[in-house]
Amino acid sequence: MGVIADNYEFIAISFATTVLLFVLAGMGSMLLGSLLVTLRVGPIGVMRRAAGTYVILVRNTPLLLILLFFSIAGPKIGIKFQFVDIVVSTGWGDIRMTNAFAGAVVGMTLYTAAFVCEALRSGVNAVPVGQAEAARAIGLPFAGVMANVVLPQALRAALPPLASTMIALPKNTTVAISVLVLEAAFAMRQLLNDNPADRWVLLLTFAAIFVVLVEVVSLFSNRLERRWRSAR
Repeated sequence: MGVIADNYEFIAISFATTVLLFVLAGMGSMLLGSLLVTLRVGPIGVMRRAAGTYVILVRNTPLLLILLFFSIAGPKIGIKFQFVDIVVSTGWGDIRMTNAFAGAVVGMTLYTAAFVCEALRSGVNAVPVGQAEAARAIGLPFAGVMANVVLPQALRAALPPLASTMIALPKNTTVAISVLVLEAAFAMRQLLNDNPADRWVLLLTFAAIFVVLVEVVSLFSNRLERRWRSAR
């Protein structure tokens, strides 16, 4: 365990970066996914087809390819993230929000939003049609019907698949190693290269920390599901 004690600050900052990636991409994907599902069930045919095409293309594209696009191909066609090297200070060191970090957040947001959209669409289908019709009957526009009537109920109905999507997101952050973001997988590879004799200790430690992160998300979703179930 000496390698863990000697490098705990490096490990801590790498997992802090992973958590920040998860939080930013999670919030972004929920917002974009909500917009996509609104378009998919909306009255405008062009928007429905565009949102459906986006979901099909992105959901069937590996996350690694999306991240590599923003890292390699994107800058060549003018898609750049000109962050001025924002630094977030923590007790273990600094998280550097570089262009690579921003590209990873955007890539994971675009990728995860497709799955959020489909999870929410299953929830929308579970909302009784009469609810939307009653809302339209009192004069609410389509946006008002979705925001005030349909989506809140769809979110409750779609909580289990949404939770599965969010649980997968912290594990997907390890793909950011491909664009040189100093997150947990990047730190693990570097420590394994420097300490080959301690590979099992490092692998088990990093796996255990990921299990804890995933269980925190799972526990939060379970508590939220029980609270919403009791509020019905």
